[in-house]
Amino acid sequence: MMRFQRVASISPLIIVATRVIAVVAALLVGGLGFAIAGFDVPMLAGNVVTSSFGTEFGLEDLGLLVSPLILTGLAAAVTLRIGLWNIGGEGQFYAGAIAATVVGLSIQSNDVVMLPLMLVAGFMGGAVWILIPALARAYLAIDEIITTLLLNFVAILLVNYLCTGPMRDPQQAVQSASDRVPYEMPELSGDLHWGIGVAVGMTLILAIVLAFTGWGYEVRVAGANRHAAHYAGMPVRRRLMQVMLLSGGIAGVAGMLEIVGTVHRLQGGISNNFGYLGVMVAVLAGGLPIGVLPAALLMGIILNGGIVLQAYGVSTYEVLALTGLVLLFIAVGEQLAYYRLVRLRPVAQ
Repeated sequence: MMRFQRVASISPLIIVATRVIAVVAALLVGGLGFAIAGFDVPMLAGNVVTSSFGTEFGLEDLGLLVSPLILTGLAAAVTLRIGLWNIGGEGQFYAGAIAATVVGLSIQSNDVVMLPLMLVAGFMGGAVWILIPALARAYLAIDEIITTLLLNFVAILLVNYLCTGPMRDPQQAVQSASDRVPYEMPELSGDLHWGIGVAVGMTLILAIVLAFTGWGYEVRVAGANRHAAHYAGMPVRRRLMQVMLLSGGIAGVAGMLEIVGTVHRLQGGISNNFGYLGVMVAVLAGGLPIGVLPAALLMGIILNGGIVLQAYGVSTYEVLALTGLVLLFIAVGEQLAYYRLVRLRPVAQ
């Protein structure tokens, strides 16, 4: 007799293969749905591929989407390593953007001085925004999911207040926004700036730190079994605080880069839900910092493809449905990958 049995662990190659199969299966099912709805699926697929990878403009747009997704995904992934969920990347993104904008508008200098200074300000803004949830989790055991999530709405409302009040540029008659920040991230190609290099660099550095340092080892152990880490004498509470502040800071850097690289002024809606999408990226990456890079690229392709599909009459809801289908298939596929069909041995009489 045969039955399915769950195994304790699987190899990274199986995880990668499972996700590739899941994405292909989801796209096939989504394509079938589009065909039933009357769309020319081969034409749509060809235009998505061509628009994303066939032109320099498409690659630049893809890069502009991937850059913040890497950082917000990394912010969520680092907390997963210690067994926590940072759902507040959206608010920390806005907090970093606010801090970077204030510094950029208050100090006059050259780009060489100001860009690192604004990066530090963005990091500090995001870290400060997650400080209360971090303290509440570390010292009062209050669920960080609720506190980080609720602060997103506070940050969004704060940006709207600043852009319609104290920081409003009176020259912006149509849209409420701050004055233009006079510092820009160096150009990499066209509209694509070196922010993507910063995002990839931070990801690689954090992956190395978590994998090869004592600090990273303690974070991983605390994430696997907090009681065992505490019993072993590891400073679990301190590591928890450090990880959460680091997470908020990384998301804040994403907000800073959006200011100096793309938008150039503080205004409502600059995040484009990158904070929430970063949680999905982290889940797709399995909480591994190095896995954030391909996961962010996949999410960027989906988002960029959605923009192209809307240009051909596909509604926003259908695009969101396709995105959800991809994520659902990946989640289900990852769970199924842990099961093996084994033969039951006959019980001796």
